Amino acid sequence: MVTIKVVDKSSGKPVEGKKVFIIFDGLFRGSTDYQYTDSIGEVYFNNDPGNGKVSVGHSTVYRGDIRGRVVVYI
Repeated sequence: MVTIKVVDKSSGKPVEGKKVFIIFDGLFRGSTDYQYTDSIGEVYFNNDPGNGKVSVGHSTVYRGDIRGRVVVYI
């Protein structure tokens, strides 16, 4: 399982209702379905960890190792 937490970089507060998805590196990994952040700015994916990129809306906000809990700032 992978958790993505979305935080507003100017206020430091979690952001609710943002559309998030992950595109994993590797030919057979693919991408997740969209999920929306909850009231604490988190979204949960039932995927194995790995390298890839995290997108919020249509913008890539993180590239690298995706495992455990990843905090991204928008």
